[in-house]
Amino acid sequence: MITRRRLLGSAAATGVVTSVGGLAAPALAQGTTVRIGYVSPQTGPLAGFAEADAFTIDAFNRVAAEQGLDVEVIVKDSQSNPNRAADVAQELIIDDEVNLILVASTPETTNPVSTVAENEGIPVISTVAPWQPYFIGQQGNPGDPESWRPFDYSYHYFWGLEDVIAVFTNMWNQLDTNKVVGGLFPNDADGNAWGDPNVGLAPGLAAAGYTLHDPGRYQNLTDDFTAQINAFRQANADIITGVVIPPDFTTFRNQSIQQGLSPKAITVAKAILFPQSVETLGEAGHNLSSEVWWTPNHPFTSSLTGQSGQDLASAFTEATGRPWTQPIGFVHSLFEMAADVIKRTDDPTDPDAVVEAIRASDVNSIVGRIAWDGDNLPPFAAQNVCKTPLVGGQWRMQDGGGFDLVVVDNQTAPDVPTQGTMEPLA
Repeated sequence: MITRRRLLGSAAATGVVTSVGGLAAPALAQGTTVRIGYVSPQTGPLAGFAEADAFTIDAFNRVAAEQGLDVEVIVKDSQSNPNRAADVAQELIIDDEVNLILVASTPETTNPVSTVAENEGIPVISTVAPWQPYFIGQQGNPGDPESWRPFDYSYHYFWGLEDVIAVFTNMWNQLDTNKVVGGLFPNDADGNAWGDPNVGLAPGLAAAGYTLHDPGRYQNLTDDFTAQINAFRQANADIITGVVIPPDFTTFRNQSIQQGLSPKAITVAKAILFPQSVETLGEAGHNLSSEVWWTPNHPFTSSLTGQSGQDLASAFTEATGRPWTQPIGFVHSLFEMAADVIKRTDDPTDPDAVVEAIRASDVNSIVGRIAWDGDNLPPFAAQNVCKTPLVGGQWRMQDGGGFDLVVVDNQTAPDVPTQGTMEPLA
């Protein structure tokens, strides 16, 4: 496979400037503008993850100019489509000749972009996807651990399924339930990873004393969850969990109420990260629970701007008129990482030099410490993955309208303060 990297490397070795199909050797002179590609789902069913993109990039550009960083950010929309994500990653590398790629928001975005960047020898930093779908999902044979290999150019930070299992069960342990859990898993990268009987939720839940009933995969954007609802009712599931895109969860929640399914807890990832997703449910959103990766109360500050979490959230609301959402912190942290890596790299247009700087990162960011030192990870993922803190929360309907996200369990990250305890669904 002739990649842009290999093509340019051959040209440099022979002293010949090559131009094939619009490709040209990049300028390597000191002071060259560093081009950063950024991919996220700005439209489509995952668009909520990208709500803070424009705000974050505007702020980054201002701070970069103040700090004398000669950078250009080139933004691409994955349209919530993995194939589109791969295409725009290729555009960034071939057409825009970026030196570093940043990518966020679910394996449907991170994985195709990271795979293309790895194949092309372009450094990529990703986040907002559990590390198992990111790392295992990109392996040639995800079902054969002996075949798994580390990546050379792809680096990721977020939490893992072991962390979400701990957070979910810690929340459920605060309730009186029969410990029977119904699993709602779509046929996508997240759903297949979470629902995998060997490396997904099931073994961890069993170890914590819970039984998972998995009725099988469904297709995203389905309009009928009757089969799943019936399966959960037959299993007498007191708890429903899963990893669901927002429109599907709205459909499921409304149909489950219509069909008389009344669990004591519904704890789902992805679907209810955003207040607008909960608000569409009205009273049915009260006491829904999920993992919480970032809030304004997290005790971290930005290495780029010095802002606290509350400062950053307030600035977002002031600029946009919208409430804070969890991705604000993580999208901001991606640009923290870009600035830090560029500052520590003698030639940020040299991919290997950039990778060396990424590997040596030790950044106290707005989402916590980011360092690819293998801490609390299995050996096979230690090179490419860094874990960040995770707690659990519930959405509470307020008397005056709207919802607040209340942290109800912090056993996995005691530095993050709690604001209440777990309550059963009404």
